[in-house]
Amino acid sequence: MERSPHASAHACACARLRLAACPRQPALDHGGGSLSSRLLGVGAGCWRARLVQQDCELSGLTGPAEMEACSGRPPAGQGQESQLRGGSDGPVPREELTPAGMSQGKQQCHHDRQERNAKKSVVSSSSDFSDPVYKEIAVTNGYINRMSKEELRAKLSEFKLETRGVKDVLKKRLKNYYKKEKLTQQREDSDASSYYDYICVIDFEATCEEGNPPEFTHEIIEFPIVLLNAHTLEIEDTFQQYVRPEINTQLSDFCINLTGITQEIVDRADTFPQVLRNVVDWMRLKELGTKYKYSILTDGSWDMSKFLNIQCQISRLRYPSFAKKWINIRKSYGNFYKVPRNHTKLTVMLEKLGMSYDGRPHSGLDDSKNIARIAVRMLRDGCELRVNEKMQGGQLTSVSSSAPVEGAPAPQMPHFRN
Repeated sequence: MERSPHASAHACACARLRLAACPRQPALDHGGGSLSSRLLGVGAGCWRARLVQQDCELSGLTGPAEMEACSGRPPAGQGQESQLRGGSDGPVPREELTPAGMSQGKQQCHHDRQERNAKKSVVSSSSDFSDPVYKEIAVTNGYINRMSKEELRAKLSEFKLETRGVKDVLKKRLKNYYKKEKLTQQREDSDASSYYDYICVIDFEATCEEGNPPEFTHEIIEFPIVLLNAHTLEIEDTFQQYVRPEINTQLSDFCINLTGITQEIVDRADTFPQVLRNVVDWMRLKELGTKYKYSILTDGSWDMSKFLNIQCQISRLRYPSFAKKWINIRKSYGNFYKVPRNHTKLTVMLEKLGMSYDGRPHSGLDDSKNIARIAVRMLRDGCELRVNEKMQGGQLTSVSSSAPVEGAPAPQMPHFRN
């Protein structure tokens, strides 16, 4: 849509007013210049010009003459008065900064934007970048999006960050690092370690048959826990006990080959109620839910909503209260890295993050350790791991990201059903 010179001038004035109304923000110094300049390869003085340019683009001023006017450089044939009114570093006339003048300019800008229906999505997002820090983050994100994989790795290495992973993961890692550094001066650190002191990674192994016929009853035969310190991001301890099944007491050859758990191992093991009691005692010894705030984390929904739920019914136990909410890392991974659901399997997540599986696949303890490695990488990349699923009324439900963050209760042995 063709714009009149009058509308262009008002839109440009509105862009200048938004910039003039925002004070300069000190750049974070990381040695050898600000983080902004190190990422973009420009000096701090160039930022205001970049932000003015972004305001002009959001206002639809993309022509050479309009951009020149918006940037503050006087067009040919105009002198100091034009520089005074439009210069990015020059003074702005007082009447333009009065509330009435600002209101009039904003109303005209809003009117102009409404006319450009094709650009509604862009215009609606412009208000998100009214803060100069967020403007700077937005400009930097655009620059990061244009970087090659080699450039991304070079920058990550410069900031002493992990350089392994596919290109989308590298971009996300660099963006989150930069955003986190910029916002530390405005808000408390949003690292997910502030949510919990510990994360208990659990990945059950259960009886199974080839093809998993629908009538087959799965029973837990391995109960592992990996205790991850959410502050140090180190594995502090592990728990592992095997369980003797009560319905399908003989393991299938398929199950033995898949899990590595032999018939002799389960024959010597305790039944599930005793193993669960040992789990509760171990978690109490770690002071989880009393001294330390913690959450359970699983690879998918099935461990808690299916395997533990079915096992408690078989053993005539009530569902344990400490396991009613958990972090489904597949959901967290997909939402954080913006990948489809079929890219959230354990081995695929490891591969996309530049890691390989360590240990024996389908060993409950080894699976749990590898899931913990993914959780550590996600926390370092800036992901806020928090509870996203729960059991309610015997059914699996999602937990909203806006729900208050609460730790799991202190573990207690559930009562037997009547």
